Amino acid sequence: MTAVTTPHRRAPAARAVAVLLVAAAAGLVLAHRPYQGVELAVARLASPSVHIGQLGSSAQMLVPLLLLSSVLVALIPRITGKTLVALGCTTVTLVAFDQLTVLLGPSADVGGGVAAVVLFCWLTVRRERP
Repeated sequence: MTAVTTPHRRAPAARAVAVLLVAAAAGLVLAHRPYQGVELAVARLASPSVHIGQLGSSAQMLVPLLLLSSVLVALIPRITGKTLVALGCTTVTLVAFDQLTVLLGPSADVGGGVAAVVLFCWLTVRRERP
């Protein structure tokens, strides 16, 4: 008997997602100044006297996470959904901690970076219960 295998249907979609994640990382690198401007505008909503030196570094944390996500999606297509959810939750966490940095200082930014990485790893690698 010959075993017949069919290719996974998610693989091409996962490749497309991986390419989009790399493109998003490249976009953040190329659009660093406009991104900082948006970040500054949002931070000024919380505190009108904030300046660029008080901002966090969510873009600097997002670029490696986007690249890591693209590698995970390319290597293990079945976890594409989990990876994207983890990336979304991590992004929200980073932005929230960036806003706290304005109010609490640089220690909130460091804590936010650590919390975001831990959250990303936990959400990506956790096993689903049957």
